[in-house]
Amino acid sequence: MAERADIGLIGLAVMGQNLVLNMVDHGFKVAVFNRTLSKVDLFLQENAKKKDRLIGAHSLEEFVSLLSSPRKIILMICAGDAVDQTIDTLLPLLERGDIIVDGGNSYYLDSERRFKLLKGSDILFLGTGFSGGEEGARHGPSIMPGGDIRAWAVIQPVLQEICAKSEEGDPCCDWVGEGGAGHYVKMIHNGMEYVDMQIICEAYQLLMQLKLSKEQIAQIFEEWNRGELNGYLVEITSHILRYREGGGAPLIEFILDVAQQKGTGKWAGINALNLDVPATLIGEAVFARHLSTHKDQRVAMSKRFARRDRPFLGNAEELIRDVRRTLHASKIINYAQGFMLMQATAKKMGWKLNYGSIALMWSGGCIIRSHLLKEIKRAFDKNRTLENLLFDDFFQGEIIENEEGWRRVVSYAATSGMPSPCFCAALSFFDGYRSSELPMNLIQAQRDLFGAHTYERSDQPRGKYFHTRWGYSCDGGST
Repeated sequence: MAERADIGLIGLAVMGQNLVLNMVDHGFKVAVFNRTLSKVDLFLQENAKKKDRLIGAHSLEEFVSLLSSPRKIILMICAGDAVDQTIDTLLPLLERGDIIVDGGNSYYLDSERRFKLLKGSDILFLGTGFSGGEEGARHGPSIMPGGDIRAWAVIQPVLQEICAKSEEGDPCCDWVGEGGAGHYVKMIHNGMEYVDMQIICEAYQLLMQLKLSKEQIAQIFEEWNRGELNGYLVEITSHILRYREGGGAPLIEFILDVAQQKGTGKWAGINALNLDVPATLIGEAVFARHLSTHKDQRVAMSKRFARRDRPFLGNAEELIRDVRRTLHASKIINYAQGFMLMQATAKKMGWKLNYGSIALMWSGGCIIRSHLLKEIKRAFDKNRTLENLLFDDFFQGEIIENEEGWRRVVSYAATSGMPSPCFCAALSFFDGYRSSELPMNLIQAQRDLFGAHTYERSDQPRGKYFHTRWGYSCDGGST
C-alpha cells in the first residue's frame, strides 16, 4: 500500500490551497478533497511538481482512507451548516481519536457545541482561527487553536511548523483553551481589526484636509510605520495609496466608498453588548461600515446639509503629528477594550486564557500584527491578572504623552464636520473610564421614578438597594 498522508484538508478555495502548499513546503504529505471534484484535479495539475507530497481524493471515503492514524483533517469551508454537514458525513468514516480541525471563520458558540458533540463520539475537535489572509496561509498564518487538548498534543507539531514566527523566532500559534476558545479569540481579533482599519481611514481623511497628494500621504504612513505605529495595516496603507493602474491616477480614487463585511466584527459587538463590556470602538467601526452602505441617501443628504469646505489654516506639520498621536492613542484603547472583552468572556465560559500568549500569536502572520503587541505581551507576562492595559505603566505613559494632540484632532474633526466615530469613541471611553464619578446617578433616579427599578446609595454599602416614592406620576403630574 502507498504511503499515507500525514494530514488531510477539505476545501480548496484560495485559503485552503495556500495552506496545503504551506504544509507541503514544510515536508508534510497532504491529502486533499473538495466537493467540486474538478477543483481537486486542477489543483493537482497546477502543482504537479509537488506530486510526491500531494494526494487527491474523489470521495470522502477515499479521502479518509488516505490518512495515517490518528487521522488529522482540516476543514477550510464556509462557516455554518456546511461545517455541520461535513462533520456528519465524516463521522461514520472515522475512528476513536481521529481529529477534526475547523479552520473556517465559525462562530465560537458553534465550535463550543461541536466540541461537546464530538467529545461524546470520542472524535477530537479543534475550532481553530487562522489569520493572515491568502499570503498568511501560504507563508505563515497566525493560528489560534482551541477545543480538545488531546488533539492539540497530536497536531501541535504541524501547526507550529507552518505558522508565522515572531521576530524572536517563537511560533505565532499556541493552545488557547477548550471548547470554542480558539474561534472566540479569532473573532475578537477580527473585531479589533475592524477598529484598526477604521481609525486608519479616519487618519487618512484628516490628512486629506491638508490637500496633500496620495504620494505625500503614503510617505507619511510609511514614516509612521517606522515608529510606534509599526504594523501590517499601516504598512499596506502606504502601498495602497501609491498603487496606480497602468501609470494613471491612484486606484484609491476610483474605489467606491462602500465597505462590506463578513460578520465577525458584528459578532464581537454583540458579544460585548451581551456581557456589558464597553467595547465601544468595535460597535462604532461596524456601524461606520453600515453607514457607508447607504450611499444614495448620503449623496442626497450631502445636498440638503452641505458641509462647508473649511481649509486648514494652522500648522500642517503640527496637525500631522497630532493625527499620529490620535491614531496611536486610539489603537491603545482598541487593544484595551478587546482584552477587556476577552477577559469577561473567559470568566463566563470558564476558560483560562493566556493573554500574553495571545499577544504573541498576533505578533506575526495576522492582520492586526503591530509593534504594540510586544508591549501587551510584556504587560501580561509581568502581571497575569492585569485588569486593563491602561493600568500598565507603559500604556499609561503613552496615553498621557498623546492626550493633548488627541483632543485637538477630535475637536478639529468635530468643528470641521468630519465623521471620526472611532477617534471620538476612543476619547469618550478614556474620559469615562478615568472618571471616578459619572452622571449615571440621574439615570438611576429616572429609572426609579418611572419604573421603581431601585438604586444603590453612595453613602451605603454596595449591594443594598433603595426605592423612593418621588411624588410624581407617569402622566406628568405630581402626586
